[in-house]
Amino acid sequence: MADSPADHGTGTSTDDEPARRFGWSNMFLHPDDDPRSDGGFDDERIILVEYLRDQRLTLELKCAGLDADQLARRAVPPSTLSLLGLVRHLAEVERGWFRRTMAGQDAPRIYCSEAEPDGDFDGAVADSEVVAEAWRTWRAEVTFADRFVAESPDLGVKGRHHGEEISLRELLVHMIEEYARHNGHADLLRELIDGRVGQ
Repeated sequence: MADSPADHGTGTSTDDEPARRFGWSNMFLHPDDDPRSDGGFDDERIILVEYLRDQRLTLELKCAGLDADQLARRAVPPSTLSLLGLVRHLAEVERGWFRRTMAGQDAPRIYCSEAEPDGDFDGAVADSEVVAEAWRTWRAEVTFADRFVAESPDLGVKGRHHGEEISLRELLVHMIEEYARHNGHADLLRELIDGRVGQ
């Protein structure tokens, strides 16, 4: 006999792993309260900006309601992947692409260096000040990026990355791709922490 729909997604748990649950009560938000868009854009710049905005909001949703210990919880050894690490990493990514590549600023890396190439993840420790600083930094970089895009005359504006030209159009597509990839990681990290799935 086939399982009923209600049986799918349930399971047992150990002290270390939450049970897998699925249902509207286990989702982050009811669909009516979701701040992300439903699409329906027809202007190219607005399409790219809004899809990137939705990906950024998804990262925030995946981290919502968690304390410093939970945000710093790593996936599985030897990985250093954590939700806090993702916030720090994406702040570094936003800064590199928009400040250095597109705006041509002399903007040093925030967390990473030649000595610590994975400082964004390695330094993601369970400390409330580290968490607060990561969110402040990420939001500042997102604000700069949004302003740069809004003030650019068109999507053909060029920046230089490792000697190669890249258009703002291509960069925005790349940023959507970057967030989408890491939001997939965030899905699994959040489920490992408290069993919350979806969205």
